[in-house]
Amino acid sequence: MSRLLGRLARSATLLFALSFLSFLFLELAPGDYLDATRLATERSATSREALRARYGLDQGLPVRYGRWIASVARGNWGFSFAYGVPVGPLLWERGRNSLLLTGTATVLAWLVAVPVGIGWALLGRGRADELWGFATALLLSIPEVVLALLFLLLAAETGAFPIGGMRSLDPPLAAKRTGLSDLAWHMALPVTALALSRVGGLVRHVRESVGAALLLPPVRLMHASGIPTHRILLRDVLPLAANPLITLLGLSLAGLLSGSLIVEVVMGWPGLGPLLLEAILARDVYVVIGATMSSAILLLLGGALADLLLRAADPRIVPA
Repeated sequence: MSRLLGRLARSATLLFALSFLSFLFLELAPGDYLDATRLATERSATSREALRARYGLDQGLPVRYGRWIASVARGNWGFSFAYGVPVGPLLWERGRNSLLLTGTATVLAWLVAVPVGIGWALLGRGRADELWGFATALLLSIPEVVLALLFLLLAAETGAFPIGGMRSLDPPLAAKRTGLSDLAWHMALPVTALALSRVGGLVRHVRESVGAALLLPPVRLMHASGIPTHRILLRDVLPLAANPLITLLGLSLAGLLSGSLIVEVVMGWPGLGPLLLEAILARDVYVVIGATMSSAILLLLGGALADLLLRAADPRIVPA
């Protein structure tokens, strides 16, 4: 119980510090929402002052920060200047889209990486090992934005996939593909781009973890004793290799919100990426802070989940 309370206290302190620093850095940046949208030059001084009072931009940093904390307690997370709605529901709507995209891509990447990494580790040294090393290095060397642009070009040139959005707006297409099939059609390329950007690193981690377990003296002794490889793999090697992979899984879960921002912007997926970019350009401060805090909360939850899974896999591990 004391460890749990200590972890909650550290998490709350971290979130408080992050939120205050976000407010401070946005305050130090020149201009505000009215300047970013050019309303300051198109309206009279009286109108500008009225708008600043309406949006609370005439208040000092401590007052605005205190009001934002109160709005977080109510579940509103501030007020979006650009959209004219509370930030909380707006982040929830866009965040669900991002979680759907990155969650699907993460599951797909792990489903590919685990068997491929195990098979690679069992190959040992040789030509096949070099080919797999080259393939994963090639995937790691391609930036995520390049993959997104390549798939966007593929969609534009072939017309086989849609460009942007989650639903077909064209009546003939909407009639042809409905429900989950239409959603899957729109998700295919963004999910593939995200999965490819992750699978190279995951395959290497799985290979290293399983390879290290295979070289342990007890495992080598079991091989020498004639025990079948598949039995050794399932009963001994995979449990020994699980701990670092569980930690990596926790990090994957922690990046579900922030891991797809570039792909969402490039490929027109209506998630947090385009929303955050628009908010930064428009100085819509409460949307920026809300998105930052949401990613930080998911990061903490991912770390906590990884600790719980590690504890379940190996009771000897005591989480911090």
